[in-house]
This record gives sequence, structure tokens and C-alpha cells, in this order.
Amino acid sequence: MNLIIQGLNIENSDLRALAKLAHASHIERVTGQAFRLVNATPHHDIPSYCQEAQLDFSFVPASMKLSDFGLVAMDMDSTLIAIESIDEIADMGKIKPQVAEITQCTMRGEINFVESLIRRTALLAGLPQEALQTVYDEKVKLNPGAEKMLQRMQQAGIKTMVISGGYTFFTDKIKTKLGLDYAFANKLEISDGKLTGQVLGKIIGAEGKAEALERIRNELGLRKEQVIAIGDGANDLSMLMSAGIGIAYHAKPILKEKSTYSIDYVGLDGVVNLFE
Repeated sequence: MNLIIQGLNIENSDLRALAKLAHASHIERVTGQAFRLVNATPHHDIPSYCQEAQLDFSFVPASMKLSDFGLVAMDMDSTLIAIESIDEIADMGKIKPQVAEITQCTMRGEINFVESLIRRTALLAGLPQEALQTVYDEKVKLNPGAEKMLQRMQQAGIKTMVISGGYTFFTDKIKTKLGLDYAFANKLEISDGKLTGQVLGKIIGAEGKAEALERIRNELGLRKEQVIAIGDGANDLSMLMSAGIGIAYHAKPILKEKSTYSIDYVGLDGVVNLFE
């Protein structure tokens, strides 16, 4: 196994200490924020050491490379982009606190996602549809490392997909902007230029995300082991379980407990550093 250490500020003393704990044969530089400790062995002190030093750590099979994968599926809000789009739409109508509270309860797994989306969308009733474009123009920002990660994956021939419990207005634009292969989300109903507070069609929630991933995976003829899924909240759990590699990105504890790897400190480019 290789131990991949990543962080915004990695000290040589930390690398040496971790290499000693892991009985690694040597240290290799991947990037300025990522190092590979070769032939490493797990040690019970490594998680606490890395937490105190604010370092991400992942034990990755030495044979596992980016070329082994054929599909990456990503959540959108707070994973691919740095906002919760529903909360920001609500802010346009001065009801962000009410909607954000429901969002946080959902991400912690305290409220069923479908119920949550219905409740939050209902609060948006009456907002002008122009509010959606305003949020996209003024609020949507990619998380650090997103473009670098996607560029590297696309160079490796990996298909890219965003699956969101949010709205197609945003996923369609993100898909075009980033050149993604697939996008799935919920469609807002709009009547007379205003949001009705309703979602059209079947709601894509936790199970819907997993179903979308599995459908595309089967269409591409890929095995589960050839898929990477990245998310941050409880509603991403089924999607991560449907992938060979599930990555919790700056995620809630409920997701980190069940994921293959967690990234808490570096950006999304940390995903590709695991397999370089």
C-alpha cells in the first residue's frame, strides 16, 4: 500500500514522522501539496497525527491508477461548487435561514431528502425565474481544484457526470461550462415567469442519485470497481456505495464514516493525486 499525504502546508518533519509510523520505504513528491509514502503499513496513530497537523491521508493500493477508472460521478452543491444553490435562491427571496436550516438537517441525515426538497422548493414559490440566473452569475463558484481534477480525468478518458438533488437550471449550465458528459437533477416548475414551488417529475434524491449512476455505469459497460463517486452529504451515501471508490469531500461525518477516502483540507484535485 501507498500512503498519500495531502495538505495546504506540509512540513518535512511531518512527512518523516508519518513515514516512520507507517514503516514506509521512501517518500515521493506528487505535487507541492501531495506526497506518496511508498510501501506503507497502517498505524493507529496516523489518523490522530494527520488530524492535528491538518493533513489528509489515504492508504491506496500501489497498483491502483487513474487509468483503471471509466466514470466519475459528482454531487454538485458543496462538492463541485462551493454553494448550496437552493439556499442562494432562497436568499433572493429573503428566506435563506428557513431553507438553509432544512438543508443542514438533510445533509446530516436528520430529514429524508425527498421530503426536504419538497419543503424547500415550496418556500421558493412566487420568486421570479430571473432569480435563478442571478444566483448562477453572482454566486456559483467552483470548489478549489475542480477544473484541474476534471481536466486530468478527461485526459485519462474518464467519463464525467454531475448528479444533483438540486435543479437542472444549474446542472445544465455546469455541464456545458465544464464539458461534462452527463448531468442529472430536478426540474423546477415555472409558470408566468415565476417559480411555482413545485418540482416536475420524479424527484432525484439519495436513491435517485444511485440509480442514475448505475444506469450510466451499465450503459458504459463498466464494473462497479471502475467508478469513482464524490459527495459531501448524507444524500450522497447511496451514490458512493454504488461506486468502487467513494470519496467524502469536506463532508458530514455520516458520509465520511462510510466512504473509501476522505478529503478534508485540500481541493478536488486531491482526488486525482490519490491515483497518480
